[in-house]
Amino acid sequence: MIEAWEARLAGNSADAEVCYEAARDLARVRGFQYLDVGAVAKLPVEDVVERVEAIPALVDQPDPIDGATLLGTTPQPCMTVTKTLDLYWTLAHEKTFGKSEDQLCRWEAPRKKAIKNFVAIIGDKDIANITRDDMLDFRQHWLDRIEAGEVTANSANKDLIHLGDVLKTENTMKRLGLDLPLGELSFKQGEARTRPPFSEDWIRIRLLVPGALNGLNDQARGIFLGMINTCYRPSEGAALSTDTIRLDCEVPHISIEADGRQLKSHFARRVIPLTGVSLEAFKNFPDGFPRYRNSASLSVVVNKFLRTNGLLETPRHSFYSLRHSFEDRMLASGIDDRIRRDLFGHRLDRERYGKGASLEHVADLVGRIAF
Repeated sequence: MIEAWEARLAGNSADAEVCYEAARDLARVRGFQYLDVGAVAKLPVEDVVERVEAIPALVDQPDPIDGATLLGTTPQPCMTVTKTLDLYWTLAHEKTFGKSEDQLCRWEAPRKKAIKNFVAIIGDKDIANITRDDMLDFRQHWLDRIEAGEVTANSANKDLIHLGDVLKTENTMKRLGLDLPLGELSFKQGEARTRPPFSEDWIRIRLLVPGALNGLNDQARGIFLGMINTCYRPSEGAALSTDTIRLDCEVPHISIEADGRQLKSHFARRVIPLTGVSLEAFKNFPDGFPRYRNSASLSVVVNKFLRTNGLLETPRHSFYSLRHSFEDRMLASGIDDRIRRDLFGHRLDRERYGKGASLEHVADLVGRIAF
């Protein structure tokens, strides 16, 4: 009874969204699912009669709030695309569990971009009024940009995916029951372009020559050198701390963990031995790199420095090319596929048996190819 009173009181609000939520709550308390009037009209006669008879009377007439609730005449609130995004952050909150501040910004940015692009092209429509033509017009906008060489099919698909995620989450979690026209919109993607690796000669005579990296700030330089013999992702290196950098042990190593951030996958949790220039870099930064721990600027800073100083082997090379180089060096030296995948934090395409190679054994193998 108290739940019903609270739901009825909420239903007196002037806010359409609050009224609609209250109507659904009140219908549940009365033992029914809230349906709009069109859906109620399609019910069997006995079901409609049951709803009518469940409406309590006030003096000599049916209660108007209960009547609107059980017969589905409470107006559904206008849910614009931008308002949907505002609600999305709460509705999809579980997707952010464990993310660092930097990871959260990276996760939010493409969704904000997708909604901004849709509103700019189609307008800030009520999501219930988005038509198939609207979505085809939005797709055409991206097709024109793809044909003009401004973006890739992958970029366009990401916008469509993030827009769909926001709209579908709202539709599902708010139980709106809308038939969103989101199917068959993606573009066929061309052959994926992978980053080329730095050659061993380039690393040796260009990147590691004394003074080559002096213009790069010390923490970015430390992460860069640390990556050469470890193959961690730049964000993983930036997140390392006193607890995950272990130098005072028989085999110095780093531990990639969910330490205040979310790992890319559960395969990303791993231990990597420190050797060569990477070990020396971490000796200079035993507590990690606080400047970049919660910053998204690391790759931008490093890539700009490499480009400006002629340290990119080709225009397609980047900071990330160090990971590709490490893979080639391991492959050339005959290091087992499982060890390579374990070091990279990649999934193994078969069942995992045993514990895998010991840290001592991996350190010995990596030490043979380390700079």
